[in-house]
Amino acid sequence: MSKRKSVPEESGSASPASGVVARPFHMEDVDPATLKAFAHPLRMRMYTYLRDHGAATASRLAEAMGESTGQTSYHLRQLARHGLIGEDTGRGTARERWWEAKGFSAGLGTVDADPSAMTTLQLVQRQGIEERRRRQLEWVERQSEEERAWLEAVAFTETTTRMSPDELRALVLDITDLIEEHLEAVKQARAEDDGAGTRMVKIYGQFFPLPPE
Repeated sequence: MSKRKSVPEESGSASPASGVVARPFHMEDVDPATLKAFAHPLRMRMYTYLRDHGAATASRLAEAMGESTGQTSYHLRQLARHGLIGEDTGRGTARERWWEAKGFSAGLGTVDADPSAMTTLQLVQRQGIEERRRRQLEWVERQSEEERAWLEAVAFTETTTRMSPDELRALVLDITDLIEEHLEAVKQARAEDDGAGTRMVKIYGQFFPLPPE
């Protein structure tokens, strides 16, 4: 089996954090300074918005966040400085720039570089879990209003079994490889059609051991 360096859990953000932006699952972890720059409440909210809704301007984010354009512009610049977002050069004007989320990973590599980054990583993880919970509960409440086709496509699965760390890692690598294959196929399909009948879809994955018995 081929070796990979890091496997993000999702993210937007990325690894054990909270990236739909299509992005590779196997990425180098960001440095502690980048993770610290991300771990600001408004920046995390803005990043989540860009990830879920696609590219947006500072003024659009200000409206969505209930903040001033000056605030969102400042935090967009900080996110861009650390490579967490990038400009969508295919749209916008000299006066108004459009920004899109970039995938990233944060995990053991980040903490190995600076053990104190664990506290920041935990903060980002908690935010990601809260966002995930909010999204899932929102779906539960919305089911009665949804089309049958979407109801039949959605899946919430859970499995518990006994594994070694190597077995778990092999499973994660195989699953993320499969997801990447499907994302690439979807990307090609969207390049050939107008996206009719499609919607943004959340794909979550969680793989972790239970406490020792």
